[in-house]
Amino acid sequence: MSHVPELEKIPADVVNLADYTTHARERLDDNAWAYFSGAAADELTLQANRTAWDQLHLYPRVLRALTGGHTRQTLLGRTLDHPILLAPVAFQRMAHPDGELGTAYAAAAQGAGLVLSTQASTSLEHIAQAILKDEGRGPLWFQLYLQHDKVFTQELVQRAEAAGYEALVVTVDAPASGARDRERRANFKLPPGISAVNLAGLPNPPTASLSPGQSTMFDGLLTTAPTWSDIAWLQSITRLPILLKGILHEDDARQAAQLGVAGLIVSNHGGRTLDTAIPTAWALPRIAQAVGPDLPLLVDGGIRRGTDVLKAIALGAHAVLIGRPYVHALATAGALGVAHVIRLLRDELEIAMALTGCATLQGITPAVLFQRP
Repeated sequence: MSHVPELEKIPADVVNLADYTTHARERLDDNAWAYFSGAAADELTLQANRTAWDQLHLYPRVLRALTGGHTRQTLLGRTLDHPILLAPVAFQRMAHPDGELGTAYAAAAQGAGLVLSTQASTSLEHIAQAILKDEGRGPLWFQLYLQHDKVFTQELVQRAEAAGYEALVVTVDAPASGARDRERRANFKLPPGISAVNLAGLPNPPTASLSPGQSTMFDGLLTTAPTWSDIAWLQSITRLPILLKGILHEDDARQAAQLGVAGLIVSNHGGRTLDTAIPTAWALPRIAQAVGPDLPLLVDGGIRRGTDVLKAIALGAHAVLIGRPYVHALATAGALGVAHVIRLLRDELEIAMALTGCATLQGITPAVLFQRP
């Protein structure tokens, strides 16, 4: 029987997602803070993600009939109570002893979708066993990094299938790690007892024998990096729907659609890979236009307010994911903090819908955004 995390107290001064960041900084050491809150290089994309949502202005309508409104959304054949999912974040036991288990219980309690990281510090089977029987839970998806060893990757996929995960979220924007200055300054390392437990037993990558003048990156690391053919291979070995996470360019979105993927997540990895990559709020409408309304689109990166969720829906997203805010809440108040963050964001979304005259998500159109002449 799974351990149910004990409820902790939410600080009295927490009224929004940003407040959790302040409290998390007090609770996390420099090592964990650098990992969870840092980004690549000068962290310009991290900042731009937030700024881009702020620069979109709402154009509200009044005196509309709103009785019976709701935040329900259909995604991959399931009806969600609201369009808020928790993005995959690795090594959550660095933030709180309950780690991914606390997050999973919170997501289930609030009907939020959960995407478990390949690099979770709790086994994928343990998480599934803890929440799958909860009838009110949201979708449970497994985020997959395609490994250099295909046999191991296939076994990992089979484990996710057997455990009851409902989709695979393949991260495609990180063939190499970003230059994370904050982590390097903190001399980041995993604490004792915390590891990517789902990758236990992964064989070491083949050692490249480089000739003079060859690149460690291009002739070494990237020789096993995934390509489009690996996505087609993955489709051939799994019955689960596949979403690609890390799409910013319309041509990549079109190619993914042609492959028949189940959905796309517009993401720049929270600014953790390529600094100065475009903010997701800029990429989203271009991708929505490129693939049309039928392919499910999700977006992450800088979502901090219910108004951001509304703006994302207006730009063509079917749902959003949050990352850092719920990890900061986990560090502050465990599972209760994570549940509180989801509830705050959902409440703010309902307020924003009411004040813009939108009774349902389907009624949120680009017309709700002000277009400057």
